[in-house]
Amino acid sequence: MNSTIKTEPTIFVIFGGTGDLTSRKIAPALYNLFLDGWLPHLFSIIGTGRTQFSDEQFRENLLNDINQFSRSGKAEKAKWDEFAKNVYYQVSDIKDAETYKEFGKRVDKHNEEWNVKANVIYYLAVSPNLFPIIASNISKAKLAGDPEKTRIVIEKPFGHDLESAKELNKLLSGIFNECQIYRIDHYLGKETVQNIMAFRFANSILEPIWNRNYIEHVQISVTEKLGVEGRGDYYDGAGALRDMIQNHLLQLLCFVAMETPISFDADEVRNRKVDVLRAMRKFAPEDVRLSAVRGQYSEGWMEGKEVPGYRDEPKVNPDSNTETFAAIKFFVDNWRWHGVPFYMRTGKRMHQSASIITIQFRDVPHLVFPAEATESWQQNRLIISIQPEMSIRLQVQAKRPGLDMVLNTVDMVFDYKGTYSSQAPEAYETLILDTMLGDQTLFMRGDQVEAAWELIMPILDTWQGKKSLNFPNYSADSWGPEIAEALIARDGFHWFSLPIAGKK
Repeated sequence: MNSTIKTEPTIFVIFGGTGDLTSRKIAPALYNLFLDGWLPHLFSIIGTGRTQFSDEQFRENLLNDINQFSRSGKAEKAKWDEFAKNVYYQVSDIKDAETYKEFGKRVDKHNEEWNVKANVIYYLAVSPNLFPIIASNISKAKLAGDPEKTRIVIEKPFGHDLESAKELNKLLSGIFNECQIYRIDHYLGKETVQNIMAFRFANSILEPIWNRNYIEHVQISVTEKLGVEGRGDYYDGAGALRDMIQNHLLQLLCFVAMETPISFDADEVRNRKVDVLRAMRKFAPEDVRLSAVRGQYSEGWMEGKEVPGYRDEPKVNPDSNTETFAAIKFFVDNWRWHGVPFYMRTGKRMHQSASIITIQFRDVPHLVFPAEATESWQQNRLIISIQPEMSIRLQVQAKRPGLDMVLNTVDMVFDYKGTYSSQAPEAYETLILDTMLGDQTLFMRGDQVEAAWELIMPILDTWQGKKSLNFPNYSADSWGPEIAEALIARDGFHWFSLPIAGKK
């Protein structure tokens, strides 16, 4: 543990304490923070739900979850017992404002026992339709409290469109100050995503070339082998544009394109990210056809197993118009990036599960080598891999060993596993710790959420208003529809995929 960082006494109230998100992510994250010494000496975790559980039953469930999903493996009994004595369960109907008074009593009890006023974090690990209900009931029970001590964590999706996002922001801002609201996007907690800022702003060699004079185009690609995995009812009302691009991918673009902040202050960093979104070229309806494409997967084979098409997945409308793939060309209209295209793609049932950012630099202005030396010539690229590997690789040209002059591409690689022996924390560990510390750098501000929705609404409206006649248009285990290749090929480029270890 970094002894210079101290966490204050904290009470976590987890709405949806018996749900899947708590089981897979939140409980393991809290336990790993405890193991690594990041939780304060005085802490309490209160899970809530409608199911009747005793404290012991709830603790037993969390132990099973941690044994299954924690990066640190199965819990040691002594450590678990020390952690579990701070875990409680409160039966609650989240739609009934009266039951919230019990949370207030528990908070008061801990404050009295600890002889300190603890931070209280309300974590909404529930369906998005319950966000307004819980926030309103917290207010009715007078639990919003001291802005310095009370925080609320809200999972994505934050709104279903621009109007609903504005409504939710208005509701929350009427109850909480902006400094109390933590809109969580787990992508921003990933080590490599955070390292984009470190890589850009801690190295003087990059800033002079980080602009339109040297960078030809940027690609942000998040592809998944998985299908909708039993979440057909949710996904059919969302789609790739809402589920991935409006939040994850646009956040990655902001990290790549933002101007240098004057400090690491949370609002200063977030101001620079909002600047990017506001500088991005807005789509007119007639632009959508040329700059955005969509797809939906059909049946196929994945790793030797036959998988159904999207429309045959459970809880999906057999005539669904929902896209499972989206590719878009954006422009950031400012001095740094004028004319540089930013290409994004994301999809399910793709050939590879990977999240990569590729920055392609412009070609050398004059080639001095003979033609036979440059048969495998490739422009310089910087590849930031978020998953499955965590790495940053710079691809450059070098002479191949031998008596003749032959150039080929070599990789200069910074690999987390090869460089650091310690295990990287999970994204939720980073974000929960930041919530405890009151650091909002990696969390989206209200104006940022609305700016992202404003950007994609013309695409959403166009796609919803016009049924795609060629769905499904890509097979499982492919790289998506052909029209996605056409989108980028028109500009003379092609999509990059993550180099596979051991292969050139």
